[in-house]
Amino acid sequence: MENRHFIRTIIEADLESKKHDVPVTRFPPEPNGFLHLGHARAIVMNYVLAKDYGGRFHLRFDDTNPITEDAIFVEGMKEDIAWLGCHWDELFFASNYFEEMYARAMRLVEKGMAYVCDLSPEEIKSTRGDLKNPGQNSPYRNRSIEENKRLFEGMRNGEYPDGARVLRAKIDMASPNMNMRDPIIYRIQRGHHHNTGDAWCIYPMYDFAHPLEDAIEGITHSLCSLEFEDHRPLYDWFVEHCEMEKVPRQIEFGKLLLGNQITGKRHIRKLVEAGLADGWDDPRLITLSGLRRRGVPPQAIHQFIKALGLPKSQGETDIGMFHEAVRDYLGTHARRVHAVIDPIKVVITNYPEGKTEMLDAPFHRDDESLGSRPVPFGRELYIERDDFIEQKPNKKWKRLALGEEVRLMHAYFIKANEVIKDKSGRIQEIHCTYDAATQSGSGFNERKPNGTIHFVEASTAQPIEVRLFGEFLKPEVPADAPIEARIDPDSKRIVHGYLEANVAPSEAEAFQFTRLGYFALDRDTTDERMVFNRVVELKSSFNPKHAKK
Repeated sequence: MENRHFIRTIIEADLESKKHDVPVTRFPPEPNGFLHLGHARAIVMNYVLAKDYGGRFHLRFDDTNPITEDAIFVEGMKEDIAWLGCHWDELFFASNYFEEMYARAMRLVEKGMAYVCDLSPEEIKSTRGDLKNPGQNSPYRNRSIEENKRLFEGMRNGEYPDGARVLRAKIDMASPNMNMRDPIIYRIQRGHHHNTGDAWCIYPMYDFAHPLEDAIEGITHSLCSLEFEDHRPLYDWFVEHCEMEKVPRQIEFGKLLLGNQITGKRHIRKLVEAGLADGWDDPRLITLSGLRRRGVPPQAIHQFIKALGLPKSQGETDIGMFHEAVRDYLGTHARRVHAVIDPIKVVITNYPEGKTEMLDAPFHRDDESLGSRPVPFGRELYIERDDFIEQKPNKKWKRLALGEEVRLMHAYFIKANEVIKDKSGRIQEIHCTYDAATQSGSGFNERKPNGTIHFVEASTAQPIEVRLFGEFLKPEVPADAPIEARIDPDSKRIVHGYLEANVAPSEAEAFQFTRLGYFALDRDTTDERMVFNRVVELKSSFNPKHAKK
């Protein structure tokens, strides 16, 4: 599916004018947490835009804050991005550029365009002014170039405690753009860095580091979300005055926001530590690791992102729209098998005891390439409890009832004659008879059954644990309420059932459980127990008219 949007128009114009031979894009995450579905738009679009025009896609870790970053997050992000199929041409770390960044910052000092400031963070904030009032010049703004060089070198050499001094760009404290009011370039921050160890005790700020990283790597189109639009003048200022040889262009697009979902790393960490979430890869989260564990195919994420495009504006997207994209993909690609997750036993009283026959059934009725499998059929079966009712309530009931006949999918007609109940009155077994002349595919059409239901043969059935997921957050609780109050304690339900024989699932494949939904094997599976997660339900409750785009 070709996806047209304003950034494609920009790239094509740049290529046609020979401004660039090929586009070079990048995805630059800070390794301080795990990626989520909102990040997928930037990942997929940066990758696709590079590849569609014969260009290069870089993965660069913006690791300029040793306090919050960790190699665990680096490896987790690499795994997530590779799983998405967005394979980077080059892998970079911002920390590998620290020496050049320092040299470029010193160049600003030597040009009189940066100075060392001794104000505290609180004092700097209080003197910045606001949108109606200009800021106040720092009393250290007019230090001499030689003094600033000496002090900046002292910052690097560890001569001052954390927070004692910062390096600031000298721009305009009266600028209507607050980002241009002498922003901080470097701060003193001791902390062990995952890549550079203890080699540095000063670290560049994001607004300074990011444009230099893009320029060093030769990024042609630096794509970022709309909150950085006001930062673009500062981005261009640093590229120009640090005298970068290559000049990237920053272009903003609307961030992918998903309604009533948990994306903040602070919130997720809190839930994990409190035991309210089953790790960063909890299938109820929209972290990429959570979606992967749930069984969402990466191809479905690509289709979802491409369908949304890259808008210039920003709005909230209903998570139901994503689930619909997953359902559409799996509906075409997933193999279909029989499983029963709320089982009730059926005994076919006129079927020979000890006999089991194999019935051929396709994995997908619309795709012969997916092949077929043998489905066991015998005297005792399991069906869904919801597929039986003692007395047929009305003509709309198209499943099994006493005195009624249904077709067992790929098998025979059966008729319910009697129920066996326990002391509490709960039905334990349904006694039925079958008609051997009605085998599926035989051409029998003398009478019409009261619907078709699926089954699992009891003696060969594989026991399974099934995890059914709802929305993690209660939609009726306000977004500003404490996160603990918003969690739905019933968002995960565990049931036990049976899967048909001759199916050997793997974590790489999601199945359609006939008439129940799409399910995938969870990593908790052992040799003794198969565990499945419901990826999405079979039918959608999503209403496009209510979705915000």
